[in-house]
Amino acid sequence: MNSAKVSQKISFHDYLIESLQKPEEAAAYIAAILEEENPEPTLLKSALLDVVEAFSKTTLSSEQAESQRQKLDDILSQSGSQAIYGLASWLGAMGLQLSVNVQNQDDQ
Repeated sequence: MNSAKVSQKISFHDYLIESLQKPEEAAAYIAAILEEENPEPTLLKSALLDVVEAFSKTTLSSEQAESQRQKLDDILSQSGSQAIYGLASWLGAMGLQLSVNVQNQDDQ
């Protein structure tokens, strides 16, 4: 086999992290996770950590990424409105925002 023809494979995780480096993609990813009907208990945290990993490759230093991971752990250990306000603040620090939209009547 000619070594020049060997294709470079990329894992799904690598592809995901690369795509999440675009803030629009990161926002859509988090929104999709929040719309899950029966999410796994750790799904949201995993998605948010994926975004931190992606942003650590473009906009966050390694120290900032670690700080965001620690803040996320603190936020997700809270309950009620503290967790919601904390998440909104955390997203803001990442250049994203939490928003509420009118639900499509077909989705009800």
